[in-house]
Amino acid sequence: MTHWEPYGVAMVRMAQAFDELAGDYDDEHHDEVARALLAFSGPVVEDRIADVACGSGAVALAVARTRSRAGTPILAVDLSAGMIRAGRIRAERLGSDQGIDWRVGAAMPLPVTDGGLDVILCASSLHFLGMRALADWRRALRPGGRAGFTLPLASQFRPSGRFAELIAADLPLPETAGDAASLASGAGFVDVGTRVVAVGSRSVVLTVATNPGRA
Repeated sequence: MTHWEPYGVAMVRMAQAFDELAGDYDDEHHDEVARALLAFSGPVVEDRIADVACGSGAVALAVARTRSRAGTPILAVDLSAGMIRAGRIRAERLGSDQGIDWRVGAAMPLPVTDGGLDVILCASSLHFLGMRALADWRRALRPGGRAGFTLPLASQFRPSGRFAELIAADLPLPETAGDAASLASGAGFVDVGTRVVAVGSRSVVLTVATNPGRA
């Protein structure tokens, strides 16, 4: 995302790009990334959770499978109406349609009260959101709440076309797990844990970090 472009214009361009991708999304890859993130971050049944920039809902669907229909729905937010539509279809097919609160809208600010979440998860999307997202996550998380996210390794990431133009300019992609830890701690999170994992032919950095209090 170019640094001079108005935020609203960039969001429209991003929504259009992902709407066009929604019918041909690599669900298998993103499902595997989501499973790795959940295993690393360890949310529990009682947690109030948001899946930020959820795409077709890989994280939200994985969490919903572990819960009863009576539990707190997972908030799944994405700017792309096409992605949310694809996620709803997947949820209905998997019998998880009652466990997810789907929202079409910007991921920043999250549509929650200050301190209203226990866990925020963001798979394969933070590099499109930028540092503003990390600041908003600290607002939205209760003290002691956790953020879990994945980022691609800089050495392996080769976006093309319009997607290359949509990458956030203020968030450097990590070369190592330590780089991802520095990113989280620099945003004010504590107790940061990171790990590089292979997902198919690609590698991603998993990060989980704790919100110490008010941003």
